[in-house]
Amino acid sequence: MRPDGTRVKNASAIVSALPYIMPRRYDAHDYITEYAEMEPMRRYIQSKRREGVRISYMALILAAYFKAYQQHPKINRFIMNSKIYQRNHFCVSFVILKTRADGTPDETSVKIFFEDGDDVISINRKIEDAVALNQKKEHNNNTDRFANFMFSLPVLPTLVVGLVKLLDRLGLLPRFVIDLSPFHTSLFITNLASINTEAIYHHCYEFGTTGVFVCMGKPVPNFLTGEYNKKIMPLGIVMDERICTGHEYALFWQTLRRYLKHPELTENGAEERAEMPEAVEA
Repeated sequence: MRPDGTRVKNASAIVSALPYIMPRRYDAHDYITEYAEMEPMRRYIQSKRREGVRISYMALILAAYFKAYQQHPKINRFIMNSKIYQRNHFCVSFVILKTRADGTPDETSVKIFFEDGDDVISINRKIEDAVALNQKKEHNNNTDRFANFMFSLPVLPTLVVGLVKLLDRLGLLPRFVIDLSPFHTSLFITNLASINTEAIYHHCYEFGTTGVFVCMGKPVPNFLTGEYNKKIMPLGIVMDERICTGHEYALFWQTLRRYLKHPELTENGAEERAEMPEAVEA
């Protein structure tokens, strides 16, 4: 048994066979573009700002994703060594810009963990805290320190990465290493909208356990409905098709879309106060 997941033994025959037919993650990539309507998110963000709470678009998208995952937990599965596992926690990795002590720009990976009671408010706070901590010039997070050590000596990176990959395949990689690795994650997300860049399809890394990669692109006029005075945000999504069926993926994304159209429901207790329109049956 792995420290980060439990082996799935009750999957259908075809789902169980796929990791053997496609043993590499890059061989099992599916690509899709989803579109998030900006107007409902903008209205919600403005309403919270009047209450003195600043919510980011990325926090809203992550909160919608987390709420949808709680209804469709198979999205949090991963493949290792041609076996399917259900992850026993939910985490998100993303890259932020920071400034080194010498003033030069740099990037670092951040990984945050969500709990069952989290909602858009607590998720937004976790993002803000992680970004604030990791943007400090003098701060190197555990992932940075591990990478700096690993690449400080010749030959060491090849040996360490090879050992980590072997232990990962055998299910013997310690949990503290998994927690350090941004590549062992439920979801990897990048916000290219923040640098005014279009959405891309970013591969799910072969190293680690990333099953879904979401890229937020800069908003564009709503060409889907012809309402060009309104904006939609493209989400470039790459998924590992082996973790669940297409039908289960479809249910998950349908639920996610509904949360993005009604972002107020990403708050705890909101669904008890107002029944969610057109609820999706699992």
